[in-house]
Amino acid sequence: MVQKLQESGPVLFNRQIAEGIYHLSVLAPRIAATAHPGQFVQVKVASEPSVQFLRMPFAVFDVDVDAGSVDICYQVVGDGTEQLTHVGIGDEVDLVGPIGNGWHVPTGTTHALLACGGVGTPALKLLADELAAQGARVDVVIGATTADRVACTEQFEDSVRRSQGALYIATDDGSMGVKGFVNAVTDELLATNDYDYVAVCGPPLMERSVALPAIEHGVTCEISMERLMACGVGACLGCVVETTGGLKRCCVDGPVFDASEVIW
Repeated sequence: MVQKLQESGPVLFNRQIAEGIYHLSVLAPRIAATAHPGQFVQVKVASEPSVQFLRMPFAVFDVDVDAGSVDICYQVVGDGTEQLTHVGIGDEVDLVGPIGNGWHVPTGTTHALLACGGVGTPALKLLADELAAQGARVDVVIGATTADRVACTEQFEDSVRRSQGALYIATDDGSMGVKGFVNAVTDELLATNDYDYVAVCGPPLMERSVALPAIEHGVTCEISMERLMACGVGACLGCVVETTGGLKRCCVDGPVFDASEVIW
């Protein structure tokens, strides 16, 4: 198990990338050197009194080991994330991580489907990079409610292009890409392609709508579960997931689970 580190560092940038969604980069070289795809960090503002009593969990969106940077994306949903929007270059942000079990790509994977919705999208970026580097073809489906909330597409373009895969967009209102939910795209892709691995992150109903058809097609499928977390270290039992092996803690047993073991 990778040791959890606490590291406080300056903000490198903090920019809005979609309606209510921001991309934050922090200098945290020790965490950058040890983070794996699918893991997350617990975050608090350190340059001023935090409005949050508890830290906020965010998936590791990207790392640059040479530069020592760790990136996250966050959506403004409350006082804590609102405070994050006011953090500027040079302000201190405190991170604990990397936390959790990441993605477990089956050996020999040649064609992967990554499906993500909303702020679940960042959890799959490093996985896309890893799969492309291993020579697998990577297809990515990104879903959002409307075009103004579509985020992170440019960060996936390089992996998709290098792997000769495809990038699809689905919006609930049809303002960008296919009109409908993510499964409006993934159902057809699963029926017409021979995938050997599927990874999903997003709202629970969206994850279920992709994972169950993948399982029916006999494809190995993993999901990164979204749960409200308090401690982030497995002590409070506030983020449990019901599985065929009993109750599991999303923060330390997950956040990535074998979809066939989750009790939906």
